[in-house]
Parts: sequence; C-alpha cells; structure tokens
Amino acid sequence: MTTRPSLFAERADDFAWCEDVIRRNSHSFYRAFSLLPLEKRQGVYALYAFCRQADDCVDRDASRPQLERLHADLEGFFAGRVPDAPLWRALDAVCATFDVDEPPFFDMLEGQRRDLAFRQPETMRDLEEYGYYVAGSVGLMLLPLLRAHAPIDEELRESAVALGVAMQLTNILRDVGEDLDHGRVYLPLDVLEAASYPPARLRAHAVDPAFRDAWEAVARRSEELYRPMERDVFELDDDSRLPTLSSLYLYRGILDQVRADDYQCFEHRNAVPKDAAAQLVGQAQAALEGRR
Repeated sequence: MTTRPSLFAERADDFAWCEDVIRRNSHSFYRAFSLLPLEKRQGVYALYAFCRQADDCVDRDASRPQLERLHADLEGFFAGRVPDAPLWRALDAVCATFDVDEPPFFDMLEGQRRDLAFRQPETMRDLEEYGYYVAGSVGLMLLPLLRAHAPIDEELRESAVALGVAMQLTNILRDVGEDLDHGRVYLPLDVLEAASYPPARLRAHAVDPAFRDAWEAVARRSEELYRPMERDVFELDDDSRLPTLSSLYLYRGILDQVRADDYQCFEHRNAVPKDAAAQLVGQAQAALEGRR
C-alpha cells in the first residue's frame, strides 16, 4: 500500500459526497463500515458510490446509454483520465492508496447489463452467477482495503465473493415485492417449481407455505455463503475484522427480520431495527474476542 494521507485530506469534500450516498441508501453497510479507520472508511464510501451509480443506471433510469457512458468513464479513469466529478476524484485517491483491482469494476457493470436484459434465473446456479457480477464483484473491490498490508490468496478472494453473493441473495429475499414491481423475479424457476408455488400466486403476493418453502430454500443458500468469511475474517487486517463481521451479521440479520415479520416481503422492505443492529455488532465483537 502506498501511503498518501494528504490526498484523502485534499479531497475531503468528494469523500463527504460519497458518504452521503451510502448514508442515504444502505443503513447496514453504513453502520458496519463506519467502524473502519478514516481512509479505509472513506475508500468504502467511494466504492459504494460507484456501485450505487451503476445500480441507478438500471433501477432508477433503465438506461443502457447511461450505463455505457459509465463504462466509458471507467475505461478512461483506469487509463489515467479522471472525470471532474466527486465520485471519480474520490476513487482516484482510493486507487492511488490501495492496490485496487480493475476487473471487478467492469464485472459490476456487466451485472447491470444483465438486469437491463433481465431473464428470471432458471436455477440457483444461474442466480449465484448473477450474484457474482452484481455483488461478489463488490467483495473483490473491497478486499484490497480490508487486507491492505499483506498479499491476498485465492481462498480469501473466494470468501469475499461468497460474502457478496450471500448479501445479494439476502437483498433479493428482502425485496421480492419491490423487484416484482420492476418486472423482475429473482427467485429461480426450479426453486419455485420445487415448492409448488406458481407464477400466479407470486403475482398475487401470496404468502403461504409454498412461498415460505421457496424463500427458505434461497435463504439457506445465503446462510451457507456467509460462512466462508465468518471463518476467514481473521485473514483481514485487524482494523477491518469487526466492520466486516458486523456487516455480515447485520445482513444475515435481515433474513431473521423477514422471518419475524412472517415473510411479509411483498408490501414493504424489512430492516434490522437500531437496537437489534447494536446487538448484532456486539455479537460480532464477542465472536472476534472469543476466537483470539
């Protein structure tokens, strides 16, 4: 890692802009990664802001031209041409300080293209492949910040990808109704068929035993994918372990929140309440202390 703290200080306004993006859009991510030291924290904010801009090309604007402009800006950025905007100036400081990999950024944009040409996944394998592009890629973006002082091996990369995919599956299970409103069903066809939950029941927002079975089939896979990083968290820098494990606990807690709300994920979005979130962060702290 090349240390250039002055670059972060010079671009404080740009990082404040990125922080506002994450604060408004992801309470769980913001709660967890606000526990990082300053430069890592700001770096996460900038990476999140990039991902949010990519998401907005699809979810807010449904604009392939806008997504391709973002792709062109990204290519220019990595070629040394930094657009004059808060996001890019902040990312420039991050890339000058941490050993950030380029491919995951382009993989993220590929995931957004898949949403613009959306097809319901047929199998869990299809869903997890999509999950890599839109979220496992984010795990790879973050990893050089979370393990900044030592080389990153393939096993840790796989754990970071698994964590991102687990979080994406959790998002899908939380947002079934919202995604349906956008014409997207991410629950795989074979999972719905195995649960005997027909499309008409889904369109009717039916929460019945068949829906719960389908939902839980995806939830079990999400919970399995949280385990590799739960195991490997000590491979991260010491200052990155609690924020990462807290993010894991907070996201996994969304699943329990949906269950506690009797799987009501069609009409509203479940979130972990502040008091429960504080308890989960405390549990992450206790888990780390118990393994030292």
